[in-house]
Amino acid sequence: MISGDGGRAGSEDGESAEPAVVLLVEDDDGDALLVTELLADAEIAIEVRRATSVAQAAEELAQTAVDCLVVDLGLPDAVGLAAVERLRRSTERHSVPPALVVLTGHAGIDQGVRAVAAGADDYLVKGETGPDLLARSLRYALQRRRSAAQQRALYRSEVRAAETARLERALLPKPLVEDVAVSVMVGYLPGGNGLLGGDFFDSVEMADGTVLSMIGDVAGHGPDEAALGATLRTAWRTLVLTGTPPADVLGHLERVLVTERSQPEIFVTLCQVAVAADRGSIDVYLAGHPAPMLLTGPVGAVRCDVVEPTSRGRALGIPIDGGWRPQRLEVDGPFAVLMYTDGLVEASVADSAAGPERRGRRGPERVGVDGLHRLVQQELDGSGFVGVVERVLRRVRAIHGGPLVDDAAMLVVGWTGTREVIGERSSTLADSAEWARW
Repeated sequence: MISGDGGRAGSEDGESAEPAVVLLVEDDDGDALLVTELLADAEIAIEVRRATSVAQAAEELAQTAVDCLVVDLGLPDAVGLAAVERLRRSTERHSVPPALVVLTGHAGIDQGVRAVAAGADDYLVKGETGPDLLARSLRYALQRRRSAAQQRALYRSEVRAAETARLERALLPKPLVEDVAVSVMVGYLPGGNGLLGGDFFDSVEMADGTVLSMIGDVAGHGPDEAALGATLRTAWRTLVLTGTPPADVLGHLERVLVTERSQPEIFVTLCQVAVAADRGSIDVYLAGHPAPMLLTGPVGAVRCDVVEPTSRGRALGIPIDGGWRPQRLEVDGPFAVLMYTDGLVEASVADSAAGPERRGRRGPERVGVDGLHRLVQQELDGSGFVGVVERVLRRVRAIHGGPLVDDAAMLVVGWTGTREVIGERSSTLADSAEWARW
């Protein structure tokens, strides 16, 4: 059936799930009886209702769902095509207006053409219409309305998908890093069938050569969280570009969060990493966020280690005492820091991917930090550093058995060890057709 404000629900293949409701707008009792009998003899499942004027029909349309109107052109409050025009205007507020068939005593072809031009789906002449012709006319009119409803629904879906994709791509900022020896790889895997979420990240090289990067997660999932995440990312980049010391950035960012959040219970976890200008040390700031992983070693023998946090601070927006102190990591030679949001470690393991000892147990197994660490190391051992972000995202999605429930983001920032080796730059938004065919 036609669905929407002015229609009725039906099956997905367009077939009627219940009798179509036909509103007969006819003031003459004899003609109304004749049309009702024709409809009864027609081989189509319908429920007939009657109105004797355009005003009464409009009132009926405002109160109940109608699939098709059968309208006489000689009504007491509307003569000729005025009835069609008035009834069409009364159904403009409906997302899917009912079908409309004109039934009149005038046999002129021009009258039928004008009726269709005014918004009617078909034109039938009294005395020349039998049950089969009337049933076929109603069937065609209803099918045209169903097709129109499906086209509208498809268009709305395509527009919504395009708008969502554009907004999601805004979460993949272009890193402002000039040092060609610095690698920046980012990836964003939206959860909830591609709806917007609150994960955000960025990477900026400061005037003194320090490369400051962060990844954050707004509690919750949806457009409001995505908007807040985009606001915080912009605020973070502004703070960095204006020369705010890394140790002061999180405090200022929290002030923005408290001002912009819609509810006082909304908080944000965040990991900020400052790679020193001499590339000899890394300062890690944790605001209630999972600790990053450190990738070290030469090409072909890269080792991944989970950083053991020794200075974890509270999440942004939590009204308790405590700030954020950096944890310094000394590095020598090529390295990379892998940051991520909890959507990756909280992804569940599908039964088909779980080991025999886990299958059938109550409660889903999670990927977890250890599982993510193993995946990263396996990808580094098997295919190397280049493209590791996309490969890990694909592995987690495959283990989960499909789209993740929550958003997942990953940011890898590293140094090649020499300016003679160009750093890897990549960004992955997993909403493409290739990902959809998984």
